[in-house]
Amino acid sequence: MSLNLTEIERVESISKEDFYNNYVKKQKPVVIEKLTEDWPAYKKWHFEYIKGLAGNEVVPLYDDRPVSHKDKFNEAHAKMKMSDYIDLLESKPTNYRIFLYNLVAKVPKLREDFRWPDLGLNLIKQMPMLFFGGQNSKVFIHYDIDYSNILHFHFHGKKRCVLFAPNQTPYLYKVPHALISREDIDYDDPDLEKFPALKHAKGLVTDLKHGEMLYMPEGYWHYMKYLTPGFSMSLRSLPREFTNLGRAVYNIFIMRHYDNFMRKWKGQSWIDYKNEQAVVRTHKSLGIPV
Repeated sequence: MSLNLTEIERVESISKEDFYNNYVKKQKPVVIEKLTEDWPAYKKWHFEYIKGLAGNEVVPLYDDRPVSHKDKFNEAHAKMKMSDYIDLLESKPTNYRIFLYNLVAKVPKLREDFRWPDLGLNLIKQMPMLFFGGQNSKVFIHYDIDYSNILHFHFHGKKRCVLFAPNQTPYLYKVPHALISREDIDYDDPDLEKFPALKHAKGLVTDLKHGEMLYMPEGYWHYMKYLTPGFSMSLRSLPREFTNLGRAVYNIFIMRHYDNFMRKWKGQSWIDYKNEQAVVRTHKSLGIPV
């Protein structure tokens, strides 16, 4: 038995008014297939181009190891020159990913390759973030710390995106004082006997191809899997809802610092406690025997 997933709606192109009224206001995901076809990036953004421009940059890498008390919030697991990393991506599958990295700040020439879409969102011009991954590498399901509205563009290959609306949180085994679900849940093939609340979750799925853009509304959970080696860029806009802005402020200025403090103080027992509570609280709220 698998997750209950529905294909995300797709359009080839869309007006600013229709995008804002039908998707942003309704907080509904959508894929726009041809938004980038007139960008220089549409033809240029492949591995060899990035390697030529940014090959000497030393980039932070993340893998799929479980959260450890020894790591700070979102602390990188390794570093590597971009040229070496791209060689690795092209030679064999790897779990190493680049996550939430502002490569454009390091290599300003990349700004010439994309345009800021006029879709009714006030995009943060200082934060075009890039993400890279090897074949079959996965991003733990999570929601973003700042509750941004996100325009997520994919390049060089294919990437699977699974989304859950914020109202599905009660079924996702959210870890307290964190932005993630239990890391031992395989969202490709979940154990629904061990995690029965997932049977009630209703999600969305799409496979992004080169140049396509996925709109992810604020607070949406997302699980990503690179079906082939590739990379993506996210442009973001602050949350529209005042309550979500408050949650973002809490996450950034209180929650992550509290979690780092507890990791130092309690060690691995803090991580183990949070994972246990993810199950206890989920099952209790749904009346499932613990």
